Amino acid sequence: MENLKDIISYEKKIYCDYMFSSTYRYWISFLKKEPTRRIWQYQKVLRKCEYYHHIKEEKGGLVNNLFYLYYIIRLNSLGEKLGIEIGIHAFDKGLLIYHYGSIVVNCASRIGKNCHLHGDNCIGNDGTGKNNDCPVIGDNVMIGVGAKVIGKVRIANNIKIAAGAVVVTSFDEEGITIGGIPARKLK
Repeated sequence: MENLKDIISYEKKIYCDYMFSSTYRYWISFLKKEPTRRIWQYQKVLRKCEYYHHIKEEKGGLVNNLFYLYYIIRLNSLGEKLGIEIGIHAFDKGLLIYHYGSIVVNCASRIGKNCHLHGDNCIGNDGTGKNNDCPVIGDNVMIGVGAKVIGKVRIANNIKIAAGAVVVTSFDEEGITIGGIPARKLK
C-alpha cells in the first residue's frame, strides 16, 4: 500500500490539472461549493478509508479499527448524497470522477492507474451471484458517460470506452476505442 499522502497529493494534482486548471480555480470551486468539490471530498475519504482498512487488517488495534469505522461511515454518508458507491481497494491511484450520480463499482473489481469515470457508470459482476466474477481493467482507461463494464471481462491499457457502451466481453488490444451495445472495437 502506497503512502496515503502520496496518493492524495497525486490525485489532487490530477483534479487541479483536469478540473480546475490552476490552484486559484481549485480554491474558487471550494468557495462556490461546486460539485467537483464534493467529488474530491468523497475521493479523499475513499482513500483514507482504504488506508485505514489496510492498517486495520495488517496491525489490528482499537485505534485503527475506530479510524476505519469513522471513515467508512463518512464514505457511505457522502456516497449516499452523491449517488456514488465505490468498493474500497477497487481503484489504483489516479482516479478521476467528472460527475457524480449513479456510479457503482463492485469491491471485487480491479481497475488500474489513472482511470477516468464520466458519470452514470457501473463496473461489476453480471448478477449470477458470483461476486468475484468482476472486471479487471488496465491503466489509463477512460469510461464515458453511461458506460457499463459487466462480468468477468478484461480491458487492456489505454482504452477509451464510449458513452453508453455496455462491455460484456474482454478486449486485449491496447489503445483502442470501444463502444456500442454490446461493445465492439470502433477504431
